[in-house]
Amino acid sequence: MNAQSEWDGNGIFDIAIIGAGVVGCAAARRFALAGAKVILIEKGSDILSGASKANSAILHTGFDAPKNSLELSLVQAGRQEYLDIHQSMNLPLVETGALVCAWTPEEALKLEEIAEQGRQNGVDRLRLLNSVEARAVEPGLSENIVAALHVFDEHVIDPWSAPLAYVQQAIALGAVVLRQCEVRSGQFDGEWKLETNRGEVRAKSVINAAGLFGDHVDARLGFSPEFQIKPRKGQFVVLDKAASRQLKTIVLPVPNEITKGIVVCPTAFGNILVGPTAEEQDDRIRATVEHDTLDALVKHGTKLVPGLAHIPVTAVYAGLRPASEKKEYRVINRPEYNAITLGGIRSTGLSAALGLAQHALELHGGASRGEFQQKNAPDVHMPNLAESRQRDWQAPEHGEIVCHCEMVTRREIEATLTSPLPPGDFGGLRRRTRAGMGRCQGFYCNAKLAEISKGCLTTPLAMDQEGGK
Repeated sequence: MNAQSEWDGNGIFDIAIIGAGVVGCAAARRFALAGAKVILIEKGSDILSGASKANSAILHTGFDAPKNSLELSLVQAGRQEYLDIHQSMNLPLVETGALVCAWTPEEALKLEEIAEQGRQNGVDRLRLLNSVEARAVEPGLSENIVAALHVFDEHVIDPWSAPLAYVQQAIALGAVVLRQCEVRSGQFDGEWKLETNRGEVRAKSVINAAGLFGDHVDARLGFSPEFQIKPRKGQFVVLDKAASRQLKTIVLPVPNEITKGIVVCPTAFGNILVGPTAEEQDDRIRATVEHDTLDALVKHGTKLVPGLAHIPVTAVYAGLRPASEKKEYRVINRPEYNAITLGGIRSTGLSAALGLAQHALELHGGASRGEFQQKNAPDVHMPNLAESRQRDWQAPEHGEIVCHCEMVTRREIEATLTSPLPPGDFGGLRRRTRAGMGRCQGFYCNAKLAEISKGCLTTPLAMDQEGGK
């Protein structure tokens, strides 16, 4: 694989994608595969620095998505493409299944309606369970469960390696990634001229995948924003790996009109996750964690799965979802301006990203018009971070282990620092390796990580306090 192409500030790109979250990374891959000359612009110091860095990592089936919605079609298209490519890219799929759990008779009455919606959405592998059957599937559940809907094909993936794989494949096809590059304005006169803090970027077309700042970017491009981002904070707790013995299945609540609710969920990394909350706020950058809320999450998880009691919390974190004033995706095509906005992509964005990228390519139309020449997909083989497969520390001659909590080798750290898109900050290093994410949260390994990564990261380790998994 070739390292990413250098950009000298000259030339014109076919596609400029603004925002290197999971949607932007997927779009960069899809357009690069179609043969387009792509530039991916990210104002953060690394990819996934916004909403995409904090999610529950569930690969959704779309069983509960709005009927006949764009979200449903794109979630299912994205899921199918992930299933098609994950083995060749060495991306994990942890086949957990999910239980939508009813804890009251009133909730139980809603399960048949949810099951029927799932069937109408094309999800057939569903089964209604009574309390005994539910506990046979997941013995760790509280005896207070009334009923459940078993959704066999809801699974867990690694939320960070997947978008990194997408963008690395784009890089191998010649795409350019600009980090710490903020689009300040844009003018269209047959082609786009984007003014950034790193100079002017010229492109024939632009895709706004800016997530939490999607409406602001539309305004900077000269459009009257057709939606407003209303950040929704979700707080999470991550329980110690001992918790994995208590739960193997995703436990979902019966959703309401506002939120899908709090999930108790295994992770690909061997922990149990509880969250997210759904809290409206104005701040688009800071997502604080509050002790009382985190304590309530722990109590909630213990109430549903009593075996989680007294298992320590490994990490806490909070993320912001780019919600808007409407529940649906805010996808806007402006063909007269060669511009597409992929906005309002909330909790299903990880699952829908590849589908959104397919949809953007169709809206653009350049491939069908013969403007590009399709390319073969280059080989991209990601290092495995999931506990369901062999890790590097289990391989022969793995050498020094730097992070003992997460069993991360020096070989893994050095490999990511010399990869086609090395991390730009310490958060990016952790997402690429799991180093510093374990019980001690880097207390014992941070000094060694700082030594190994010296001169490689834009943001010094001591200044990067991003927490959690």
